[in-house]
Amino acid sequence: MTANFPADMRLLLAHKQKTSARVRFLRFAHGLCAFEALPKLSTVFDEPPASRVEAHPSVYLRGAEAALGLDSGGLALEAEFSASVDTPDGPIRVRLATFTSIDPPFGVAERLGGKFVAITEIRGCAPAEMELLRQAYTALMG
Repeated sequence: MTANFPADMRLLLAHKQKTSARVRFLRFAHGLCAFEALPKLSTVFDEPPASRVEAHPSVYLRGAEAALGLDSGGLALEAEFSASVDTPDGPIRVRLATFTSIDPPFGVAERLGGKFVAITEIRGCAPAEMELLRQAYTALMG
């Protein structure tokens, strides 16, 4: 499954329970970033590179909704989170989107060969993904 994303864009997908604030991230077979893995040797920038022209993130959200089989509005952008990753092929921008449904769409995760996991269940990811996850969790709980 692929979405119509440029090579320099990734999404982290999370669900935050509105009543309990329980946060779960969608983990794909390849890792945490939708819809393809970060390249090996990736590291998160401490300071993002100088501003560059970028399409509005809602364009990516609509593409992700289509790729996931969600209705329009099934994802919401978390504006407080934006990260940049340094890769051998150049910088990649990472955004955070949350599912708007009351419960995580477990069927979507299963269909994609993934699952929803709590931050305490994440093991074996690349260091860059672990740092992105930490930043995303901080943004969601902030």
